[in-house]
Amino acid sequence: MSPEKATPGDPPRMTLLLTGDVMTGRGIDQIQPHPSDPTLYEPYVLDARGYLRLAEQANGPLPLSVSPDYIWGDALAVIEAAQPDRRIINLETAVTTVDDPWPDKGINYRMHPANMDCLTAAAPDCCVLANNHVIDWGRDGLTETIEALAAAGIQACGAGGDDVQAAAPAILPRPDGGRLLVFAIGHGSSGIPDDWAAGPASAGVNYLPDLSTESLERLAERIEAIREPGDQVMLSIHWGGNWGYEIPEEQRAFAHGLIDRGTVDLIHGHSSHHPKAMEVHRGRLILYGCGDFLNDYEGIAGHERFRGELSLAYLPTLCDGRLITLRMLPFRIRRFRLERAPDEAVDWLAETLDREAGRFGLSVERLGDELALDWPGRNRSVSG
Repeated sequence: MSPEKATPGDPPRMTLLLTGDVMTGRGIDQIQPHPSDPTLYEPYVLDARGYLRLAEQANGPLPLSVSPDYIWGDALAVIEAAQPDRRIINLETAVTTVDDPWPDKGINYRMHPANMDCLTAAAPDCCVLANNHVIDWGRDGLTETIEALAAAGIQACGAGGDDVQAAAPAILPRPDGGRLLVFAIGHGSSGIPDDWAAGPASAGVNYLPDLSTESLERLAERIEAIREPGDQVMLSIHWGGNWGYEIPEEQRAFAHGLIDRGTVDLIHGHSSHHPKAMEVHRGRLILYGCGDFLNDYEGIAGHERFRGELSLAYLPTLCDGRLITLRMLPFRIRRFRLERAPDEAVDWLAETLDREAGRFGLSVERLGDELALDWPGRNRSVSG
């Protein structure tokens, strides 16, 4: 498989940067210039600086009061070289000064708003908020998160001050002058409490109670009421558990149903702590689980076979909503910083994803320092 270049006269295309969970709170927040109060309400770790000690035991001393671009490490230059048209991440952290955690949740992530420049250093166009950590510090914490992102010029979707705002898409301009609508929704299987659902008069997330045909139809109708001719639509969905490669049939049916109706052009799934399989259905890309992109889990034992320290940035190129190519950029989290994945890790990711995507008739191949997807029916005459 080799990449082909676009030729003059080809229809306009768009390349996106997509990541899974970006967690800039807790330990990562503690190495920033303005760390939050480190007090935690977890069963075992009661001080966020404990996550620094775990990481240092694994990989050596961590710097403090780091520069805004520190956590992104090698990823910034690699992403810049790829020249994506739009950048979309799942922000799995509240950005707030609120000190009262959601009661009895157990794990509460937050980043101090004064450290927002560590997020803007990566220049995201849109942060997805429909996840199981955005209300870790209550509805006031959610409100402050949305306000902090807006002040930084970053669009958000998937949560809001009421159910209408939570369901509204981010609207991103495409290079050809059209619109990319980014809808976001969170399913309870990812750990989102059902009482986080936004209501007519209460802030919350755009909550998906189940993956039934009825829920699919309601979601599709809401999207179709906003989608206009020429729009391209991406659905970002937080679903499933943290570990394991299984793709439940109900997830496949839900994703296929939205594509079959012509409602959605790309499905951006996340919640898993490691990359999972992808699928191409009727020319549309489904990412079932993008894996964590950045977190403070370094040094935590358990689940080593999934290689949770490895992460991927996904670069799908679309033409009229159809997938033309998918490149994947491998990184490793080390000392709370993204670095290029070593050779053996790139090989491991290629082999693992080739095995998992192979269940759906796709293949993943290593091309230099990147991974690339191939699938039956791929039109190489318009690939790039």
